[in-house]
Amino acid sequence: MNELDNRGTPDIALGKQTTIGRRSFLRKATVIGATGIAAFDGLLGYASPQEHEDDGTDHDRDEDALKKGDRDILIAAEIAEALAVTTYTNIIDAAPFFTRLADDDQGYLKFARQEEMSHYLLEQSVTHEPSPFNSFFYPQHMFSDAQTTLNVLVTLEDAFIAAYLVGVRNFSAPAFRVTAARIMGIESDHRTLARVVGPGVATMDGGPIEKITGIQGVAESVDPPNNNGYERTQCWTRIEQAVQALTPFVDFNAAKAAGFDVSKSFGFAPFTPTLPSALGEFISFKGC
Repeated sequence: MNELDNRGTPDIALGKQTTIGRRSFLRKATVIGATGIAAFDGLLGYASPQEHEDDGTDHDRDEDALKKGDRDILIAAEIAEALAVTTYTNIIDAAPFFTRLADDDQGYLKFARQEEMSHYLLEQSVTHEPSPFNSFFYPQHMFSDAQTTLNVLVTLEDAFIAAYLVGVRNFSAPAFRVTAARIMGIESDHRTLARVVGPGVATMDGGPIEKITGIQGVAESVDPPNNNGYERTQCWTRIEQAVQALTPFVDFNAAKAAGFDVSKSFGFAPFTPTLPSALGEFISFKGC
């Protein structure tokens, strides 16, 4: 039996099994408080010291100058996308269960990595700055235990969906809001496909996995994998809430307080992505 089995809700932040009703991953990230959030004090201000003037490049935006609120959201999104790329990269390169997945499940993970990298580069093309964080921590057994891997992967996709919905709510320009919605739709694809992978996990890797726990701390059946009638906002209305939820992944003290494995961090390695279909490429900020 896996350390994180399907009988209870895996406590992602603490790396041990608990029962449904215990605090979710998001709540744990929140109560870390001064141990980790202090490291994020001023993060968005640090990442956006000034609004860039128009460089003469046509980005199909409503305004040439990038507003501070828009930059805050974009920098937070860069951090999230760098974390996503790093997560998918290490699943593909280091997780034993990956090699025993069906080809189509492996393909989902491989192309999700390409898509997340494309998102990162798009956002960086607007901010003209890299992610301020390029090394990440994960819960115990992240890449050795398939249940943990899928729980954390779905948790992250849940967070990314909610974060881009903050962008839909708060971006100042319609073109940015449309772009946030377009990226959010892909993160939703990733959440569903991660849940598709569960039943395909080999017996020797603890499969088939029939329940996966996301950011809300509830072990949800993977049947059906597309179990949302509407995307979940996590009730986030400010980008700082998304940053706070991701704190244990980027800050040593917060990671340690959350029970993450702090003996090793995983570096973000940018690359030039290849998207699976030209019909699904970016084209422009107006979406056409």
